[in-house]
Order: sequence, then C-alpha cells, then structure tokens
Amino acid sequence: MIKYITFGIAISFISWLVGMFFNVVLAKTRYYEKLSNLNILKSKSLNRNIGVGVIKWYILNTPFKYFNQKLKVDGKAGVSQLNELRKEMTYAELGYLIGFIFVSVFIVVNLVKANYLAALIIMIINILMNLYPSLLQQQNKRRIDRLIKIAEFKNKR
Repeated sequence: MIKYITFGIAISFISWLVGMFFNVVLAKTRYYEKLSNLNILKSKSLNRNIGVGVIKWYILNTPFKYFNQKLKVDGKAGVSQLNELRKEMTYAELGYLIGFIFVSVFIVVNLVKANYLAALIIMIINILMNLYPSLLQQQNKRRIDRLIKIAEFKNKR
C-alpha cells in the first residue's frame, strides 16, 4: 500500500510538469480562450461541501504556498493587474487539469490490470493534488472576474 501512495504522489508531482508543458502547447491554439472560461463546478455550496476550502487552507498554510508566487495581488490592484492574475490562474487551472488527465491514464492501466487498490489510492491522490487545486483556481477566477467588473465600473465613473 505504501508503494501505491508513494507512486501516486510521485506521478502527481510529475503530472504538474506534464501539465505545464502541454499548457504551453495548448495556449497557442484557438481552444485556449474557450478553456479559460471553463467551470466544472459553478456552485459555491457544492465547492464548499466537497471540501475545496480545506484544500485552500492546506495550500495557504503549508510550503505549497511558495509554489506559484504569481498568484498573489496587492489590495489595490487595477484592472490590468487583475487580468494578469486571472491569466495566471487560468494557466495553473489548466495545468492541473492536464495533470489530472495524465495521472488518470495510470489509473486506467491499473484498473485494466485488476489492481484496484492501486487505482483507488492513485485516484484519491490525483483528486487531492490535481482536481481540487483546479477547482480552487476556478473558484478564485470567479472572484477575480467579480473584482474586474467592479474595477471596470469604477474606472468608467
């Protein structure tokens, strides 16, 4: 069981690199704009009920907070800073989703081999390390979108 946990964590870290690589390739396609507005879960209550807030707390209170320093903004950000932040959040979100798909291949292979325990453990780790952070970025993007609308409204006055 420990080897499956170790493998799941290792392949999830590797999936982040795979996600970054394919994200660069994907950003050069016409589909990237459509994907930048992707919303898997739109409901705040559903996000809360499945524990996205727990992942947010974990990221903010562990060394993971140092991983992507571009995802911070000061209190008085303008529209251009907020748009840049949204762009970085989209990049992170899609990287995690690509990583989730990458690790899912290993899960399917384990299912085909009837190694159900390995598949289950890797899937749980994949959800925690790739899917939940992607959902968190989507939640944050919705908040940034509201701030952008407010900032644009203030600029028009």
